[in-house]
Amino acid sequence: MDCDTGVDDAVALLYLLADPEIELVGVSTVFGNVKAATAAKNTLSVLEVAGRTGEVPVAAGSELTLIGEQPQLATAVHGGNGLGGVDVGEPAGELSPLSGPELLVETARRRPGELHLLATGPLTNLAVALRVEPRLPELLAGVTIMGGAAMVPGNVTPAAEANIWHDPEAAHAVLTAAWPVTLVPLDATMREVMTEAQRLQMASSPSQTARFAAAVLDYYFEFYRSVYGEKSCACHDVLAAAIAAGDVAPERSMTVKVVVETSFGPARGATVCDLRGMYRGERAQPEANCTVVLETSGGFSACVVERLTKAKSA
Repeated sequence: MDCDTGVDDAVALLYLLADPEIELVGVSTVFGNVKAATAAKNTLSVLEVAGRTGEVPVAAGSELTLIGEQPQLATAVHGGNGLGGVDVGEPAGELSPLSGPELLVETARRRPGELHLLATGPLTNLAVALRVEPRLPELLAGVTIMGGAAMVPGNVTPAAEANIWHDPEAAHAVLTAAWPVTLVPLDATMREVMTEAQRLQMASSPSQTARFAAAVLDYYFEFYRSVYGEKSCACHDVLAAAIAAGDVAPERSMTVKVVVETSFGPARGATVCDLRGMYRGERAQPEANCTVVLETSGGFSACVVERLTKAKSA
């Protein structure tokens, strides 16, 4: 998993860690919600909550965009520490001596054809890894990305979703590389909403995992009050995790060519998905390698709550 561990990445990690059939072989972090170094520390804290300290390598990755720009961080959404202001102290685990891109490449080389990559932050580490190892698309079984907006507005600008907007050049390189990509954009994630009643259900659970998720989500829910008109949140990263794991099958998707707008105008960071085939039965586009998820069932948040409340405590 490659992520910028803020609140929603933390929930996605907990969701994956709560399934004993999923093998998480490494986590690389990138700037986005917070600095990559902070995201790495947050990841170690999440692993500790899940009782997995020392079991999963964690590597801090890119702090600058692919073209060397200092990014704007999303602490207004995720809190100053990225975990909704919840004091997690110093994590018990230690970081890998490798960088984020190095961990991606080293792990893929060690287990060629076996691994699926889930990316829930800006795509800088993936773009750097592609430069380091051009064979990476052959070494990975597939990639699932939370990001973009196909037929709906962006959430940073009218055109751009945050993960893509943070580094459009990296996103363009990743989405046009020769590997099978599943893109989980705002079209799907904004329709999967977790309610305050569900958060409170987790807060009162005997599961430490669920209580931690509820605590970090509180700040995030307050931010989303301005979006939905009440305390709640979209299930962004955790939906992508569930799709990557095969827990959720999209109800509507199209396999098309996707490019990213890299100009410096108002459309910078837009994901341009060629959806013109939707008028012909939404058939797969010839030679396209990106499956864009447009819609899921709408009831996924209940699955998240169920899994986290049943998770074993650390």
